Amino acid sequence: MFWRDELLDQLDFYWERNMLPRLEGLTDDEYLWEPVPDCWTIRTGPDGRGEVDWQWPPPDPAPVTTIAWRMAHIAVTVFGIRASAHFGDGSLTVATADWPTTAAGGLAALHEQHRAWREGVLTLDDDALLRPVGEAEGPWGDRPMATLILHLNREAMHHGAEIALLRDLYRARFP
Repeated sequence: MFWRDELLDQLDFYWERNMLPRLEGLTDDEYLWEPVPDCWTIRTGPDGRGEVDWQWPPPDPAPVTTIAWRMAHIAVTVFGIRASAHFGDGSLTVATADWPTTAAGGLAALHEQHRAWREGVLTLDDDALLRPVGEAEGPWGDRPMATLILHLNREAMHHGAEIALLRDLYRARFP
């Protein structure tokens, strides 16, 4: 058994059977819909670029987030920043990311960053999966790369399920 393949199979199964089908037909109205006041989302800034509502650590309780915010979270902070830090030049950060203000842009970013993460994971062998992830991951620094991959799989799955629920609520409210 090659553990890298098992880790990717888990993500691929979810991605292809659950996540992508639930994103088909996503509209800009759905993408930016705020189901309650004061949602965190992606907004167009004064310069015309997208800006993400963000704070670290997040407030308690954390604000409700839009589909746009959740998709961008998966694309940028779950996959993109990690792919950049572990397999690239480390230049992608919350400050340098492009934050898509349209559904098409959000989907493109999600596909691009998922692909970058997946291609990076494909380069790992069993020894690399056992090495600590290092300082790029803060509190995860002493944990093996395989643990980080499992964590990111969980992040994609739980935020993907939240997106699916928001789409269900949008459809029920605006048939």
